[in-house]
Amino acid sequence: MSVKNEPSIRTPLTVGIREQLEHRALWMYLLIDEARKKGLDPKEYVPQAIKRCGHMHGEKHRKAAGGGESLIGLKKVLFGFFARRVFEMDIKRCDDDHLDIDFHYCPLVKAWQKAGCSDEEIAFLCDCAMCGDRGIGQEFGCELDLPATIGRGDDICQIRYIRR
Repeated sequence: MSVKNEPSIRTPLTVGIREQLEHRALWMYLLIDEARKKGLDPKEYVPQAIKRCGHMHGEKHRKAAGGGESLIGLKKVLFGFFARRVFEMDIKRCDDDHLDIDFHYCPLVKAWQKAGCSDEEIAFLCDCAMCGDRGIGQEFGCELDLPATIGRGDDICQIRYIRR
């Protein structure tokens, strides 16, 4: 598969923010790797732990967006100017019940690439990281669909929050 993931925006501030996100993604990988060495199966705890974090952040974001469940509010509080630059996002659709965003770059995937992770490991780590986004979506009464992800080898991440 060989994951493709190269940024086109390289301003110093954007690079600096990305480096912070890479650092956290490296922590995630190393914690999982050490636990695996001790005989723990990451599938048994990582998705649940990250989803808990997503719920915590989702609750905070919902309050910051005025307390409702409109995805317009989620876009305002979570996907602002800097986030759009760091992940090279295109907002495709945004209304109360839908938030469709295409990500053209992922600093988390870049961290895992730099750490020498295999494509299979990157796909797993990416799916785990998306559990946070799933938790955020649930706090807004929505589900998260991922038709494509950079971590699985697609050219972009298609993030689709949908109220069903």
